[in-house]
Amino acid sequence: MSTVITVSNDKLIKNEKVLRAYNLKVILASKLISKSEVSTDASFLTPGLLNSTTGFSLFNANSILKYAFKNYDVSVEISDLEKALISGTDVSEEQLTNLLEKKEGENAFKSVSNWILIANYYGFHNKLPEIVTDKEVLEAFEEVKKTVKNKRVITAQKDGTVAYEKANVIIPTDPNVEITPKEGERNILITSALPYVNNVPHLGNIVGSVLSADIYSRYCKNRGYNTLYVCGTDEYGTATETKAIEEQCTPQELCDKYHQVHKQVYEWFQIGFDKFGRTTTEKQTEIAQDIFLKLNENGFLEEQTMKQLYCSEHKGYLADRYVEGECPKCHYEDARGDQCDKCGSLLDPFELINPRCKLDNATPEPKFSDHIFLSLNKLEGEINQWAKEASEKGSWSKNSKTITNSWLKEGLNPRCITRDLVWGTPVPLEKFKDKVLYVWFDAPIGYVSITANYTDNWEKWWKNPENVQLYQFMGKDNVPFHTVIFPGSQLGTKENWTKLHHLSTTEYLQYENGKFSKSRGVGVFGNNAQDIGVSPSVWRYYLASMRPETSDSQFSWSDFVTRNNSELLANLGNFVNRIMKFVNSKYNNVIPEFSTEDLPNYDVLKKDVEKLLTSYVDEMEQAHLKKGLEIAMLISARGNQFLQENKLDNNLFTNSPKHADAVVGCGLNLIYALASTISPYMPETSEIIYNMLNVPTLKISKEFNLNLKPSHNINDAQYLFTRIDEKNVDLWREKFGGKQVL
Repeated sequence: MSTVITVSNDKLIKNEKVLRAYNLKVILASKLISKSEVSTDASFLTPGLLNSTTGFSLFNANSILKYAFKNYDVSVEISDLEKALISGTDVSEEQLTNLLEKKEGENAFKSVSNWILIANYYGFHNKLPEIVTDKEVLEAFEEVKKTVKNKRVITAQKDGTVAYEKANVIIPTDPNVEITPKEGERNILITSALPYVNNVPHLGNIVGSVLSADIYSRYCKNRGYNTLYVCGTDEYGTATETKAIEEQCTPQELCDKYHQVHKQVYEWFQIGFDKFGRTTTEKQTEIAQDIFLKLNENGFLEEQTMKQLYCSEHKGYLADRYVEGECPKCHYEDARGDQCDKCGSLLDPFELINPRCKLDNATPEPKFSDHIFLSLNKLEGEINQWAKEASEKGSWSKNSKTITNSWLKEGLNPRCITRDLVWGTPVPLEKFKDKVLYVWFDAPIGYVSITANYTDNWEKWWKNPENVQLYQFMGKDNVPFHTVIFPGSQLGTKENWTKLHHLSTTEYLQYENGKFSKSRGVGVFGNNAQDIGVSPSVWRYYLASMRPETSDSQFSWSDFVTRNNSELLANLGNFVNRIMKFVNSKYNNVIPEFSTEDLPNYDVLKKDVEKLLTSYVDEMEQAHLKKGLEIAMLISARGNQFLQENKLDNNLFTNSPKHADAVVGCGLNLIYALASTISPYMPETSEIIYNMLNVPTLKISKEFNLNLKPSHNINDAQYLFTRIDEKNVDLWREKFGGKQVL
């Protein structure tokens, strides 16, 4: 071939309209020039015509077309309309049709001026006028489409339209309106173990009780259950008295200080209590003494003389936890008088080998004192029957069943429920007026008194077992007090108490191959977590993913960073932001009209997602919180797979618009469903997603519904997570290596 005609591309001619017109003109020219070929390789800077034999070249498209027609006459008169089109001014199809119809003769269309007019019209409108039937023009039109990447134009503009399925969203509750049980609805009462007020909670305390309960509470509320979540600081007892001595303040001043510390820590971790109270209240005294007196009236209290350890060095009786020594069972040298931290055995301080006073290391001596005992032996039959039925019906966690059964198997004996202290709920008997109620008899009643300080209708929650289910969350060391002593006290009053339905307990969260210990200041504490600049969502995610449900788990800084970068950022963040940014840039923030019929394998996607949603709900109903989070992240992973399968990119958007629209529509709805499943774990993150989607909170459902409708406006994408530099691992490990700061 002696003549090569090279079409242009969007790198050389960036204006799409000009590019279309140029390429149609030069391809039309190739139809008329013998021994010519069309090349798409615009390897030289300017496309055009080149005769390889003579070296003759042309670059202007109109000139190339005139050369093909052998039309070199520049004096031909043309109309203003023709001038407009030739110069690149737009005209309507009607105007062009009228102009072409005036041409006479069999070959009226086959002229240089007409082909220039038609090519310019095509440049503007990306189509040919219907009047054009010339074979060569139609062939050239098909060829030129292969050389031009058509840019899809979205005309929809963000105008504030909202279009979503309102029946499937959560209606916000008024925080000023008390939550009370409702007839005909599922009423859930949730408590987390009351944290000791004498110190800052560490991460093990947080995940074992308040965070776990908060996750479940948020799940219940987003399922539409009528839910109340209460907690508060446990403020009475020897631990408080002793800590007050250390800090040279009164017990009340200490409680006031640390109650605020706890409150601030939990607020930062976004724990959504409906009521966060405390046990040093008049309601606590009133309700605890009432339960005590009813037990006494019913013959379930007895008086015994008890041998106690007394420290002559500081002249005071020692509470069990302030006696330390060697455990008689596992021989751990720092066992406490009430429990061994190593083997978990409940102890009597007199069982310890070589006991010592924790305050001054003096050797304590035994003394005798009269006390009140709860006659658990008289209640043993009722407690056994209740525990068997409740643990099965409420699907208690395995470790809570094991611990409870171990206690019951050994047989129940009377247990002392008074102490020789000043700081506590006074014993309401004249002979014992200088004593106080034992903290582990008193503390579980705190759930009731905190509810009573929240609402005068507290009995509708706590004396309504037919309509209320009680869910309790705690570490395993608190189990016997909630499955034996507290329900035993409830049974002994002969009143119709709401008793434990489901018990969710955790094993221990270890810290970097060691043990968290609030009393010894080992591990990362709640106020430390705020100092590293990582959002509460990341902390909540990591702690929930490491929740020690069936065995001890390890907190590790390296694992913390890895999970943020590879799971939150690369999985969840990538899925959400990829679609959001695509809709922002390609669709002007407006969901397009879409049909699932245009989405290959939509039925497979729906089936997969609903299987995951069903598993999620089934696990969460049993308070399998760690498994629930794993499934939520699998939904996100399925979303990433969905985008990969459908190749959501510019090519799909331009060349398969209906397919792209369906991917976007279904993808945004999958994000909406995903946000509902992560909301119990990362409420702040889900709120950001809801804000981006411009929607309210979605009910958690087993069904994958297309709740977001065409024309709905979304907002701009935001980054959900940021990458954590791995260099921080060693820095944080050193900075927070077991030193508590307050």
